[in-house]
Amino acid sequence: MSQWIEVSLRVDGESAEAIAEVLGRYGHQGVSLEQADIAPDTWDEVDLPPAQNLILRAYFPDDDHAVTTKSQLEAALGHMRRLYPMPEPVYRLLREDDWAQAWKAHYQPLRIGKRLLIRPRWIDVVPAAGDIVIALDPGMAFGTGTHPTTQLCLQALERVIQPGQVALDLGCGSGILSIAAVKLGARQLLALDIDAIAVAATRDNAIYNNVAKRITAQQGSLDSVRSAARRFDLLIVNILARVIIQLAAQGLGEIVRPGGTALFSGIINEQADEVAAALERAGLSIVAQQRQGDWLLFETRRQAE
Repeated sequence: MSQWIEVSLRVDGESAEAIAEVLGRYGHQGVSLEQADIAPDTWDEVDLPPAQNLILRAYFPDDDHAVTTKSQLEAALGHMRRLYPMPEPVYRLLREDDWAQAWKAHYQPLRIGKRLLIRPRWIDVVPAAGDIVIALDPGMAFGTGTHPTTQLCLQALERVIQPGQVALDLGCGSGILSIAAVKLGARQLLALDIDAIAVAATRDNAIYNNVAKRITAQQGSLDSVRSAARRFDLLIVNILARVIIQLAAQGLGEIVRPGGTALFSGIINEQADEVAAALERAGLSIVAQQRQGDWLLFETRRQAE
């Protein structure tokens, strides 16, 4: 049976994005991010500690290239350490079946916002009256609800969703935001991701949550939407700040209908001004912002014609 090497680091919110990008160069199928210091029985977001510390995990195969991969990773992290204080990475060896299941031990039900209850599909819960339950098995796709950027999006969706809207989740990951959007009232949603694993996870989770008829999950990017000349009432973007800036320069604002709303998360404090300027240039005016620890969400509008 194949074996995998897990590398994990405990970092602060300010450095998480940059360090995750380095890990992503060497990890297989992306990097997982989870908020540190969450007790296993913590269900309510109000009980969460401030999102000051995150645990990043990446995996690479224990094969003939493992020694070289580890050496290159150590060198890259050494350069990063000049900019961001960080502990030494922790390594452990996992069998393939353990690798696929390793993160599940840290994934527990969690209440977010006023009505949303996120639960792993393998844990049963008794919802309270009015709860909107989202059951997830992200697999190796990003998005369990524990990361501050995802929580900010979920809270914002509760506020801004209007019944009957047509929405786009750009970079859908596990599908958590897509499912939340339709359960909160969106009529139809297009979920796009460049990663086939994320698309498969979104489809699977949509079926499990009985919303597959309202969610179309496909591999794609901003270019595929613009080429089809599609417009959306609501745009959800929970990705890296540098990617938001790049997309804003590539016509991102044009896919939002005049008067429509776009939510942007994945932004740390130090990046806020640069992201805000890029969005304004794209025709999206910031009307509100929400903060959790070092992370920000921008709620924007496209001016009505």
